[in-house]
Amino acid sequence: MKISLLTLGHKMPDWVNTAFNTYNDRLPHHLKIQINEMPAASRQKGLTVPQLKAQEAEIIRKQLKSNSINIALDEQGKPLDTKGMAKHLASWQMDGRDVNIIVGGADGLDSSILQLSQQIWSLSKLTFPHHLVKVIVAEQLYRAHSLLNNHPYHRE
Repeated sequence: MKISLLTLGHKMPDWVNTAFNTYNDRLPHHLKIQINEMPAASRQKGLTVPQLKAQEAEIIRKQLKSNSINIALDEQGKPLDTKGMAKHLASWQMDGRDVNIIVGGADGLDSSILQLSQQIWSLSKLTFPHHLVKVIVAEQLYRAHSLLNNHPYHRE
């Protein structure tokens, strides 16, 4: 099983990589998150938001394999708590298929990507900048792993 974080955007500030690696380095080798940064659609004059999202959907679709579990992050998705994420992580490990966690561009994900996703999650009712989402996903996966393994990082 491989966990990939598919993101659209530009080069991230150094602090993002430092924070992301803080949690990713704590995960066991078989759960390390691989980041796949793809260029966001070029904001050319005259393109509408739906056109931009469609272009980005095409970029994302090229990264998806037919047998993977695709999870889209979207503000309208199902709210998820830490125990829920731990249950998903345990299930993924038993299933063995690769997992893609998909983060859209500045305008969100095209509906075609949401339709290709087996699950749609919301990290919060708050809106986060995309670079912070990378850190949140890494920390929450580490927390879920800690919970599953009775590690004291996660306290109830």
